[in-house]
Amino acid sequence: MVLQSQLVHLFVLAIPVACISWTVTHEEVFKEPRDFFMINSRRNKYAFLRKFFYLFTCEYCFSHYVTIAVLIITKYYLLFPDWRGYIIAGFSIVWVANIYMSLFYLLRQGIKKEKVTIEEIQKENNETNK
Repeated sequence: MVLQSQLVHLFVLAIPVACISWTVTHEEVFKEPRDFFMINSRRNKYAFLRKFFYLFTCEYCFSHYVTIAVLIITKYYLLFPDWRGYIIAGFSIVWVANIYMSLFYLLRQGIKKEKVTIEEIQKENNETNK
C-alpha cells in the first residue's frame, strides 16, 4: 500500500474508533453498564478486576481495545507489511482517535457554555421586561 493511502486509512479508521470509544464511555445509551463498571473499578477488592472494569470508563483505555478489533477486521498496517506495521498502526490510530475525541469534547464544552450564556441572557431579559 502506498504511504499516502496508508495515511488516509489512518485518519479514516480513527473515526469509528473515536466514535465507539466515546459512545461507550460517555453517552447516555451506555449509562447503566458504565455506572456498574465505574462502581466496580473503585470498589472491587481485586486489583485485576478494578483495572478490567476501569477500561470501560476511560475513553483513552477503551480506544486501545477498539483499535485492536479494527486492526483485526481491516488487517491495516502502517509503514511495514508485517507485525511491526500493525503495532505502529495500532498506536497511530489510538493517537488520532484521541485527538478526535479531545476536539469533540472541546466542541461540546463550547456548545454547553454558549447554551448556559444564552439561558442567562434570556432570564435577564425576562426579568427586565416584567
